[in-house]
Amino acid sequence: MTVQASDPLFLAFQAAVAGRYSLVSELGRGGMGVVYLAKEVDLDRPVAIKLLPPEKAADRVLRERFLREARTAAKLSHPNIIPIHVVDEVGDFVFFSMAYVEGETLAERVRRRGPLPPTEAARVLREVAYALAYAHGHGVVHRDVKPDNILLESATSRALVADFGIAAATTGGSAEISGTPEFMSPEQALGKPVDARSDLYAFGATAFFALSGTLLFEGASAREVLAKQITEAPRPLTSVAGGVPRRLASAVDRCLAKDPAQRPQSADAVGELLGLALEQRRELPVALRAFVKHSSRLDGGGTLIYPFILLMGASAAGSFFQSVVAAFGGLAAGLTIVPLGLLVNRARRLLRQGFGHADLSPAFRAEIEQGREERAVDGGHKASLLERLTRVGSGLGWASAALGLAVALLTPWRMNAVAAPLLVFGLLAGVWLGIGSLIPLQRRRDVDAEFYGKLWTGPVGRMLFRIAKLFTSQRSIAASVTHRPTELSIGMAAEQLYESLPKNTRHALKELPDILRRLESDAQRLRRRHDALQDALAGADRGSTAADGDGGAALMRRDDTLAALREERQVLHAKLASTVAALETIRLNLLRLHAGSGSVASLTTDLGLAAEAALDVDRLLQAHTEIAGDLRRG
Repeated sequence: MTVQASDPLFLAFQAAVAGRYSLVSELGRGGMGVVYLAKEVDLDRPVAIKLLPPEKAADRVLRERFLREARTAAKLSHPNIIPIHVVDEVGDFVFFSMAYVEGETLAERVRRRGPLPPTEAARVLREVAYALAYAHGHGVVHRDVKPDNILLESATSRALVADFGIAAATTGGSAEISGTPEFMSPEQALGKPVDARSDLYAFGATAFFALSGTLLFEGASAREVLAKQITEAPRPLTSVAGGVPRRLASAVDRCLAKDPAQRPQSADAVGELLGLALEQRRELPVALRAFVKHSSRLDGGGTLIYPFILLMGASAAGSFFQSVVAAFGGLAAGLTIVPLGLLVNRARRLLRQGFGHADLSPAFRAEIEQGREERAVDGGHKASLLERLTRVGSGLGWASAALGLAVALLTPWRMNAVAAPLLVFGLLAGVWLGIGSLIPLQRRRDVDAEFYGKLWTGPVGRMLFRIAKLFTSQRSIAASVTHRPTELSIGMAAEQLYESLPKNTRHALKELPDILRRLESDAQRLRRRHDALQDALAGADRGSTAADGDGGAALMRRDDTLAALREERQVLHAKLASTVAALETIRLNLLRLHAGSGSVASLTTDLGLAAEAALDVDRLLQAHTEIAGDLRRG
């Protein structure tokens, strides 16, 4: 036990609470109090005690405000808010005791180890957002959201919001300036009445610090920082933290709007945006990451050497057989059979690791999205001057080659002296400048991943996996992993059950694999549409203030559109559930068929119903596309 005998306040307060609390050490000091670690005698548990210093407790207004706001905060009960046990007065001492959390503050974590990784930051910030949403729902504004008031529990990594000591009921309307300048909203810095949106600005400044390791605004004095909070536009988060995902950065930037009306409408809305960002950044299994980045591609040193080996092999075959046909046959085989064999073998390895063709679409999509975010740091979002020039030059080269070919075909042979240079130089310029345009393009887009993504997720990739299954026994295929979406797990399990049926039964149910793939595709499309719809609603909320100035009619039209979009989102949820249920029904009937308690006839009926459900999904998504188009045009 640490006894601070040199601190008169420590000794005096310990004497006042002796028998109830045993003070251990001082944890910290702030503008509104001193925090001690103590043991509560009756329950023999550690607590943190926040004490209003006696010189401030002597001020009746400060004393009453401290007690009032501590009692308000004590009514809050949420997993991400540190609970207050007791609010009390003993002589000249005014204090409250709260749960002691073993861990560190968010500020200490960032200063010790640097900015939080985006996935961890999204999780921590979402928990803080939900804590604030709960408090706001009970009429409490924190007024001092900052990294020092967010604790990260060591045992669980849970984020807990602390120090509602300067919070007030929203009906209080106090205009007194209180808080921390680096995290204070413009309206709070001006001494204006604040509400929940002021906490969202402080939350945004906290998120900015957590993700970048730097403060939003800095200055030589508190007055200078407050002036910047009021007058200067904040830097976009991506300008100081390039690896932050687009959705996460957008959510933080929206919280930092100077006008409270342009911030998210609630902390719940912020939590939902962070949840989407967290879901988007869910890490892929190592096997899929390795496949997408390396195994799916025909590149590397072997690719550079292989053409020379192929040419020498084709020449040797032609010489041995004394035949030009043998040389060209070997060349054709080397350009088709060998690459296809390599790709089939890689698909076979992925099957043995428990992954199938259906896993590739979300894996490539995540890789391309992540690559786009990373490349935007250096390459930007727009084509560079070099890229535009090489692209134009390539187009002119191909046009020149086309003109040369036309001249050669449509004019007398005497014009070949003109046609030949046009054709040759046009082809050379078109090919080499076209390849040259890919170099700057690769800086801002992962062209390789996009090409191989289309190859593997399309018909060619499906064919490669079908061939790979012919050379892979069911026993050697690993069990399904838990990362994949539910519809893919069900669909893959149903497909394996189908392939293990007798040949005549498979023939009777020959349409089943196509229906399974269609239902899987529909479920994935529904999920993607839901995310796009969520982004559209977020964008509409962000632009709500612009519509406000157009008058009541525009406001009513906007509200009607948003209501329609929210209703559409609910329909998407319901349709996704029914699509997954159709997949589950097929899987269960296949299990019954294997057990001898099901029939081909009943399964055929369910397949017909599933096909009708797929048509409903197509109609729904088409209607959704039209609504989204109306929103963009509006």
